[in-house]
Amino acid sequence: MIDLRSDTVTRPTPAMLDAMAEAPVGDDVWGDDPSVQRFQDAVAERAGKAAALFFPSGTQSNLAALLAHCQRGDEYIAGQQAHTYKYEGGGAAVLGSIQPQPLENAADGSLPLDKIRAAIKPRDFHFARTRLLALENTIGGKVLAPDYVQAATDLAREHGLATHLDGARLFNAAVASDTPLATLCAPFDSVSLCFSKGLGAPVGSALVGSQQLIDEARHWRKVLGGGMRQSGLLAAACHHALDHHVDDLALDHAKVARLADAIAALPGVEVSSVATNMLFAHFPEAHREPLVAHLKAHGILAELLYATRFVVHRDISDTDIDAVIEAFRDYFASH
Repeated sequence: MIDLRSDTVTRPTPAMLDAMAEAPVGDDVWGDDPSVQRFQDAVAERAGKAAALFFPSGTQSNLAALLAHCQRGDEYIAGQQAHTYKYEGGGAAVLGSIQPQPLENAADGSLPLDKIRAAIKPRDFHFARTRLLALENTIGGKVLAPDYVQAATDLAREHGLATHLDGARLFNAAVASDTPLATLCAPFDSVSLCFSKGLGAPVGSALVGSQQLIDEARHWRKVLGGGMRQSGLLAAACHHALDHHVDDLALDHAKVARLADAIAALPGVEVSSVATNMLFAHFPEAHREPLVAHLKAHGILAELLYATRFVVHRDISDTDIDAVIEAFRDYFASH
């Protein structure tokens, strides 16, 4: 199937499987897994941070960062559409007693500076203590403007807040903006990086930051059940992706742009956003269910909701994009 639902559906390449099979392993809870250590060192160097920590998922990496930055009764500021607030089960509140302060995202995915400033609570026992600003890059596929990121993190530090970035697709942002990863990570105290999306690893994220922050996050990783044993098998897959798959993201960006041009030409369809490897479009409601069935019959998986997202990834070829375009045109030609 040609799966456009998400870039999380990518599968390991033969070369990645070879790297996993050949990885020397130990017990990472004891700190003895050499493949994990090498991967963490490589990620920290690429991100320009002192240390890194391997996690089974980005959800856990983000949550461990929030727990490392905040105490019970503290508050973090995030976007209404941010993964850390909306799509991770409310973990900060449920497991950490950390109150989220969600703000409406602007059209470009940013949080307006005046809204951040207004949301920061004064030091008063009536309020939860605002401790952290959490941003996301990319968000909805959109790359945050570097001037905005600098201004937002400067504002946070002006008010004594720490800063965290959910950088699940930060490699997409780096490739799209032709900017070194370390430059994008520099304004933040901690950054979560995912390797199981566009980079194609089966599992794995890394948290980067200062040694003190990573030591605290290691404690929380254990509490959250993320202390794995011979996890070098998984770290080797992520390390292979780091070394070999980053530049390929540009191909995904080009493919989604071509798909967007074709979808925008369909009758009654409105493309609302195209950025990095994501395309958002609105389809007439009457077409959604029959079009999903039509696509599936042609070997294409997609979800057509009120705001439909198509995600292009390394497992989708140029030939697959041709097939998707032809399937859309075939449907609308008969409807």
